[in-house]
Amino acid sequence: MSHQKFQSCIDACVACAVECNHCATECLHENDIKTLANCIQLDRECAAICFAAANLMSIGGEHAAHLLEECAEICDACAVECDKHSNLAHCKKCAEACRKCAKECRAMSLVAA
Repeated sequence: MSHQKFQSCIDACVACAVECNHCATECLHENDIKTLANCIQLDRECAAICFAAANLMSIGGEHAAHLLEECAEICDACAVECDKHSNLAHCKKCAEACRKCAKECRAMSLVAA
């Protein structure tokens, strides 16, 4: 499948990865880092899989559908964790990006299958 068909999902994945990396970095500057440890870890995992998914889609990978399903699951988990810290602007923005990405990945996984 041509990468152009994936473009909206590629964009959502890259945007999510950027927000997750930003959130993790900002969490490291908060006063009580211990309470944000799971958030930081999920941010890092989410960014990694989002970048991987964007990369696989950009080459028209035939196994993109599988990775997109996993990406959606990790994005959902990251959104749930960031919602626990929604008093922090970076966590709130990250959760929104994660939910958008999960929605795009689920829709695209059906097209890519």
